[in-house]
Amino acid sequence: MTQQPDVIADLTAEGEQVDRLVVDLDERGWATPTPAPGWTVKHQIAHLAATFRLAGLAAADPAAFGALASRLSDDFDANVVAAMADYVGDPDEVLLNRWRADRTAAIKALAAVPPTDLVPWLVRPLPPGVLACAGMMELFAHGQDIADALGVTPVRTDRIGHLVGFAVRVWDFGYIARGLPTPDVEFRFEITAPSGRVWTFGPQDATERIAGPAEDFCLLVTRRRHRADLAVVATGSVADAWLDIAQAYRGPAGPGRTPGQFD
Repeated sequence: MTQQPDVIADLTAEGEQVDRLVVDLDERGWATPTPAPGWTVKHQIAHLAATFRLAGLAAADPAAFGALASRLSDDFDANVVAAMADYVGDPDEVLLNRWRADRTAAIKALAAVPPTDLVPWLVRPLPPGVLACAGMMELFAHGQDIADALGVTPVRTDRIGHLVGFAVRVWDFGYIARGLPTPDVEFRFEITAPSGRVWTFGPQDATERIAGPAEDFCLLVTRRRHRADLAVVATGSVADAWLDIAQAYRGPAGPGRTPGQFD
């Protein structure tokens, strides 16, 4: 019995959706450049495979994960490139099979961890359900890059609620990534799901507020669209400034996307 059947099932479904984007690609398709500078579709899948392998190791063998993590450098980007290098040289079909195997193993390992336990991770230990939500963030972000490269519009469902909740939980990452002080305020988030439901977080009477469609919010916090191209709105000067730096991942923010890039 899994500790959070919804997030585990949704992580499985989201992984399958990304899988369908690449399953029928030929060699030229795998080599298609994506909006991430220097990354092809193949790089995106290689990164996802490496990330899920790491998550699976953390959940299944914490000691081995700790030994591996102790060998990582302080250079976040260098670590990403090094992890991806183990995959990106594979033939396309081999990479596809490895990505599937690593994804399946990671999801199975996360599902087996009791919900009250913590899984070691790169920044701090996380409950298995929260780490699964981080996996949803990875799939959304890199799946969007692949979809943009291939000219495909992903179908979004209420599964992205896991990413919304995760982004609210780590709302301070944008400040941390830039070495900025985190303001002593609480935000109110009112995010509309694809189904029309409204997900709310934070004090109802907060003066700093964020609102908008869930897909747009997820595109914002994964930095896959510029805020100018999204229907996410802020009330209050602190919340408005947050829209410029919002990110749901640790590490360098990267250049993001430019206004009108995907018109």
